[in-house]
Amino acid sequence: MLTRSKFAGLALALSLLVPVWFLVSALGVKFGLWSWRIGLGVMIIQWGPPLLLAAAVIALVALILVLIRRPRGAWAAALVALIIPATGLGYLGWVRAQAANIPPIHDVATDIADPPAPSSSLLSIRKAAEANPVADLKAPLTAADPYRDPRFASYGNKSLGQVGHAAYPGLRTAVFDEAPTTAFAAALKAARDMGWTVVTQDRQAGVIEATAGTFWFGFKDDVIVRVRSGAEGQGSRIDVRSISRVGLSDLGANAKRIETYLVRVSAGLKT
Repeated sequence: MLTRSKFAGLALALSLLVPVWFLVSALGVKFGLWSWRIGLGVMIIQWGPPLLLAAAVIALVALILVLIRRPRGAWAAALVALIIPATGLGYLGWVRAQAANIPPIHDVATDIADPPAPSSSLLSIRKAAEANPVADLKAPLTAADPYRDPRFASYGNKSLGQVGHAAYPGLRTAVFDEAPTTAFAAALKAARDMGWTVVTQDRQAGVIEATAGTFWFGFKDDVIVRVRSGAEGQGSRIDVRSISRVGLSDLGANAKRIETYLVRVSAGLKT
């Protein structure tokens, strides 16, 4: 017979398995056990919320059964069993709210009029990885195939670059007093310090290309850094572009990466 305390213990065990499900879903993508469409799209986005909701309902029933009469010794297990999926549902709700305020883009740059362009070698790497095509930041967003859906009609004739700049107004060309050679060295060091895999480092052209990866899913994004002389040959200007290989929306990850990177470059030039 399943007693109230055993039911509470079962509810707790089920709730503890839910985080394991999310962990396995993410790491499975990272280690190539299944595609990101399965791990993120199906296992987490489609199946995740129902699993959390089911665990929460079972835990709530267990908590009610424990509290309605004495002895109430298993109330702590039932409460923890409820807190775990409730926290997960709250987090997913927060992510959805954040996503609603972020445009569904995955390619941002500090200079949208003359954005850093990927080299042929980087384009080859992206092609081999079946990555998103590199878009024209000056072309209308809705001209690209992924954005022809009517739900994106509100963007009108705004270019991909304009949409990105409106969403992330802090992303602008970084200007420094130091010479381009000094700025390039600091830019290269900052890229390595952030754990990026440097693909190209052309000091003469002032170009650095690197690949950044995420921990849980192992998603790879490509970053292009361009170092040029400043106005009238004084100082230097650094522009950065970060492009996701997969997915429609990056949830602001590329913009945050660029902002963090430029802070590191600035700190490196001051030391």
